Amino acid sequence: MGQIFKKPLNWLIQESVTDNTHTLKRSLSAFQLVTLGLGVIIGAGLFSLTGLAAANNAGPAVTLSFVVSAVGCCFAGLCYAEFSSMIPVAGSAYTYAYATMGELLAWIIGWDLVLEFSVGGATVAISWSNYLTEFLRAYNIHLPVQLLRSPFESVKLADGSLVNAWFNLPALLVVVAMSLLLMRGTRGSAIWNAIVVSLKVGVVLVFIALGWKYIQPANYHPYIPINTGHFGEYGWSGILRGAGVIFFVYLGFDMVSTAAQEAKNPQRNMPIGILGSLALCTILFLLFSHVLTGLAPYREFKDSAAPVAVALKHTPYIWLSQVVLLAIIVGYTSVILVDLLAQSRVFYAMANDGLLPPVFAAIHSRYRTPWKSNMLLCVFVGGFAALVPLKVVGEMTSIGTLLAFVIVCLGVWIMRVKMPDVPRAFKTPWVPFVPIMGVLVCVVMMVSLPKETWLRLVIWMGAGLAIYYLYGRKNSKVQKHYRSK
Repeated sequence: MGQIFKKPLNWLIQESVTDNTHTLKRSLSAFQLVTLGLGVIIGAGLFSLTGLAAANNAGPAVTLSFVVSAVGCCFAGLCYAEFSSMIPVAGSAYTYAYATMGELLAWIIGWDLVLEFSVGGATVAISWSNYLTEFLRAYNIHLPVQLLRSPFESVKLADGSLVNAWFNLPALLVVVAMSLLLMRGTRGSAIWNAIVVSLKVGVVLVFIALGWKYIQPANYHPYIPINTGHFGEYGWSGILRGAGVIFFVYLGFDMVSTAAQEAKNPQRNMPIGILGSLALCTILFLLFSHVLTGLAPYREFKDSAAPVAVALKHTPYIWLSQVVLLAIIVGYTSVILVDLLAQSRVFYAMANDGLLPPVFAAIHSRYRTPWKSNMLLCVFVGGFAALVPLKVVGEMTSIGTLLAFVIVCLGVWIMRVKMPDVPRAFKTPWVPFVPIMGVLVCVVMMVSLPKETWLRLVIWMGAGLAIYYLYGRKNSKVQKHYRSK
């Protein structure tokens, strides 16, 4: 077996304290890190998956499904918090794996995150385009259908005829807009994200406040519907299956860790950003799902992609449906923003280590952002969003994120054993119980994913390993360091 090349911890600590025109600028406060997490966690998934999980799996006990998912995320979140306070540099799980498990596994995780963030950003951009079209249609504003779909899709005109689309213009434009905002500076991006998050949280709070007094207690009986005889269809197994369905609503707190090198006082602020965003979202999700299932019988949400609209029909506030749609449109921009930010920071870390070309680590002299990386990602993600059908990019799942969670949980345990004396501003409690539980929860969810997902992961990993062995291994700064001894 070949030598395992780990990145020395003193290198990472040195990177975290270096501050010049060639490094990322530390400008993010604890509050801004929390809003970054909220910005990507509170997405359209909350407004759609909650109803489906209630109708098909858990019934009114979907609130318990949110609790189960939150506990699973909490295990990983605690491990992320320790690593981000101990190694406050860009790169997230990629950097943590490099320090604990070696370069090859770090590359695999980094390449996984490329898949998650890039394709995820394109998927959200396409959905943003679809929501925008629906919103404008309510005001009799109709965009040319040829500019709303991939060229590989046909679009039906008003007269019933089919035409080939050209490209998805709104999806491309929103990626370009968010990329330009990121190039201008992380602080400006964080301010925009904070504004958007305020709007999204505001809509959720308004829904909870207005809907609470119209809750019908009869809709909560039975709170845990009797199982149909099939695993996952109500009963306690339905609560667990519902937790798996809505688990992906929580994903996003891990992206906060990619901005560690741009955080002020990262030893204090990173744990606050990660755990704070996770805690606040859990509270909002519990209240939201309680009101949703209290307003309408849970079976009414079956096959509905807009459960909020279904619930609001039982109140005098039907007009709020259009407001929620607007919140989703505006809210999606913050999801795209954080996706692009996270991806560029992973590329920055990998290029700094010599595993990717230096262009991905080039820092703008004025804005102190990886602007060339942002520009290249704009072309790549924007091209995907404009030219690839939603059903293709939409099939990509969170398997890369779950794998990253597993690596981070294992990494915390390994570091506690091998480097127990390294200063830790935040310490994960109950080690090794918390890391082991984090690994088990994530592995169970990975195993439950379809075979097609694993096949796509294998193909993607094959391409990534080819790049690593053809370029990364030859240019690795860590390997050059070890070989020069």
